[in-house]
Amino acid sequence: MVELLAPCGSVETLNAAINEGADAVYLGLKTFNARMRSTNFSWSQFQAAVEMVHKRGKKIYVTLNTVITEDELVSMFSILQFLQEVGPDALIVQDLGLVQLVRDFFPRLKLHASTQMNIASSKAANAMSRSGISRVVLARELSLDEIRTIKKNTSCELEVFVHGALCISESGICLFSSFLGGKSANRGMCTQACRRLYTVENSEKKISGYFFSPYDLQLLEFIPELVDAGVSSFKIEGRMKSAEYVGTVVSAYRYMLDNYQNNRHDAFTNARRILENDFARKKTTFLFLDNNLDKTLNPQQSAGTGIYIGKIASVASASEEKQLKRNKPNDLSEQSGKTQFASLSSEEGFMPEVGDSIRLHNKQDTKRESCKIKQVYELNGKTFFEIPLGFSVGDTVYLLQTKSMTKRYPDILPKNLERFTKKPHLHRERFAKIKQKMTTFFFDSEVTVAESSAHSKSKSNKKQIINEKEIPNGFYVQVSSIQDLHNLLNMRPKRVCINYNEDTRNYLVDKTKVLPFAKSEIFISLDPFVSEAQLESLEADLQACLDAGFKNFIVNNPAHISLLRNTGTNLVVGPYLYVFNRFALRWLHENYLKAFVSPLENSFDNLEATLTDFGTQLRNNAIITVFSYPALFRIRKPLPDTYSFTQVSDKTGDMYRLLSTPSQSFVLPERPFSITEKIATLQKKGYQKFLLDFSHTSVKKSDYKIIFSACLNSEGLTDTSKFNWKEGFYNTEKVESMKMQRTNAEKK
Repeated sequence: MVELLAPCGSVETLNAAINEGADAVYLGLKTFNARMRSTNFSWSQFQAAVEMVHKRGKKIYVTLNTVITEDELVSMFSILQFLQEVGPDALIVQDLGLVQLVRDFFPRLKLHASTQMNIASSKAANAMSRSGISRVVLARELSLDEIRTIKKNTSCELEVFVHGALCISESGICLFSSFLGGKSANRGMCTQACRRLYTVENSEKKISGYFFSPYDLQLLEFIPELVDAGVSSFKIEGRMKSAEYVGTVVSAYRYMLDNYQNNRHDAFTNARRILENDFARKKTTFLFLDNNLDKTLNPQQSAGTGIYIGKIASVASASEEKQLKRNKPNDLSEQSGKTQFASLSSEEGFMPEVGDSIRLHNKQDTKRESCKIKQVYELNGKTFFEIPLGFSVGDTVYLLQTKSMTKRYPDILPKNLERFTKKPHLHRERFAKIKQKMTTFFFDSEVTVAESSAHSKSKSNKKQIINEKEIPNGFYVQVSSIQDLHNLLNMRPKRVCINYNEDTRNYLVDKTKVLPFAKSEIFISLDPFVSEAQLESLEADLQACLDAGFKNFIVNNPAHISLLRNTGTNLVVGPYLYVFNRFALRWLHENYLKAFVSPLENSFDNLEATLTDFGTQLRNNAIITVFSYPALFRIRKPLPDTYSFTQVSDKTGDMYRLLSTPSQSFVLPERPFSITEKIATLQKKGYQKFLLDFSHTSVKKSDYKIIFSACLNSEGLTDTSKFNWKEGFYNTEKVESMKMQRTNAEKK
């Protein structure tokens, strides 16, 4: 039986989802999930939810779909212990280290691969199946034909997104939000750079638009085809949406699933009528019918969810707020202290009423939040509403739902949660022993890392220590064209990496083509997005590369591992397989990958923490990117023909470059990432391999000479970004602590 899977970001949405007929729900805890801005569930609420949902014969999945840093492993270990005791039906995961951790110590926990894992082919699904994954949530960029073919070639269950907000960047490999300030999409803190307003300047005038903001996905009409294709679960996006939204969408898809076999046309008509009240963006089928992006992107559309009604006209002054609280203390929300009072200007002639739900967006496009109007307050000729903190005059307001459309759903959770007392307990000493055993894992002939025979036994051998002749120390330079290879000859790096793409393919697969570097000096870097439609040609091309004498590859997708394992090649893990912790490193070593390129989002402190117990040997396996124009968006299709410009700027004035190829498009910063001045320090720490990545750019000889010379002399470059190298991922507690220290210093 096919499953209808609904999002739950709060207790209210759980009520809506179950009562409207969802077969399963997915929800996040307070940590380690890709929607950290939603309310999420406390430990007691979650324990109660598992019990109550199971009593109704439904399933419940937990989202742990973020990358995990080294210092978070002990907390994750404790959460996994808690989850194994409570017993959800599966965990939805992204981090390969988490996959390894569950395999070794929590075998009763079932695993689903998150869409963040970028599974877009049967080869990728099968690679994860070998690691114990029973279901994969497919990337959203796939067509119906590709989904059909994947199902024919894998035993994994397939879960497909059918409704909700889209990311324009390929699943799991968006770096834009993280580049802007450490709020990583891979950490559940995305600030939605794709929804922002950008400006194009040409000789005539400035043009502004939401150039990367897609419509919302809706595949309601194609439910029958997806059922026939063998899809196991239909997933609705929306853990940050209201209960009304979730209830509406679940109701529509439940109706379609239950009735299409009797009369498909009538079922779709009635289900679509239900969806008219979802108050979301315009709908698209995205790439499901192998479309281009013309029907998905519209620069003139508002970036907000809901119906635009106006802006915040004023925020209550201190005296006004004091009077409001004094006059009507019993009406104020339980969130008092976290809220403020504001009046709204209704540019569309609509003023929200008590019971309506609204969504607020600040002017900088960095904060978005929804709330329900609890009360209306009249004071000094103004009408005030209680809204969350962090918004000010001029911020935009959208209507999400009116009171007349609001349903009161029966509660799923009991009112008294006192008997639900389980919670995670830190197991620092136990985990310290596990980490100590892992130190020997990489070097001993056979080491059991797990604690009992019930857990997996992992083998390691000297093959894990890299061959210095194959992957030598020194500088590696990555380029996207054959011409750029020639531009590197005057200052030859130790090794060159060339992207496999439309421009380079013929030179790589043809034995007769002459390249400016020996094949033993070349690493072929494979694109992180591998669709089912590409598999046959990619597999043939890789075999041709092997036949031509290439032996070195950089892999960025689980499919690459399936395609190249047992070929006797030197496989280096690219930055998109995300080695953020030692268990991820261990997963890769178990799959005989020899070295790794540290992720572009990584920090020095986390890299050090990951490798600190392993001496210089594993540091010698690390390749650190010291210069790059990182691809902030990677988009499966070329941008629409109407996008004739090659540069855009945001509200801060930062510039970004657009590049379209026959198969993909990219958005890159004009200001590169660079830590060239850190090289000498890194060498003293034992790191000996460094990467200069010129992917998707053209390398001028003069620029290359300046940059490479800076690397050789460990000198800094001007007008560059450090990305997360120094500060690491955005950390709310850290930021608040710094603010407090600054405030105390100012008082002194």
